[in-house]
Amino acid sequence: MLIKPYNTHWPKDFESIRSELDWALSHLDYNIEHVGSTSVPGLAAKAIIDIDIIYDREAEFEQIKTALSGINYYHNGDQGIPLREAFKRSNSVNHPVLDRIPHHLYVCVRGSAPLNRHLLFRDHLRRSAEARETYESMKYALAARANQDRKRYAVLKELHANDFIDSVIEAERQSTPNTKTNESHQGS
Repeated sequence: MLIKPYNTHWPKDFESIRSELDWALSHLDYNIEHVGSTSVPGLAAKAIIDIDIIYDREAEFEQIKTALSGINYYHNGDQGIPLREAFKRSNSVNHPVLDRIPHHLYVCVRGSAPLNRHLLFRDHLRRSAEARETYESMKYALAARANQDRKRYAVLKELHANDFIDSVIEAERQSTPNTKTNESHQGS
């Protein structure tokens, strides 16, 4: 099954990855956020941890990129979403945490639209059982329609879930004008 019921290990998996990232980035100024469906207690999801590393100034991006390269990530561009830079694992090393736990790693500038979208959607789903249930039902239906194919699911989700996601984000913006997160971890 592409979409799995919520797993209490997902926050622990995030913490394990974050610990490795903290080690690599310890000399830099950054924040790390657990985003995506695995960051919402009780929500079914693809078993992939989504992580945003957040920086403030352009020069910090290059430093983060270099530090991530030091632990065998490579920069994979913005994948069509400006201000959200994707990083992937190279296949040259088998790390006991970073290569064991499936995850997506993004580096975003603080205040950017992609980062705010991740945080607002996550925070609303954490607070609203109704939104969480609606989104979960939608995900299960799209996975079934995609025949459990990951790539087809991504296309269908892009086509059919964006209106719902946009409405949730707009509702969250209206209720909380200043985005605050409750899980942020700040490096030095």
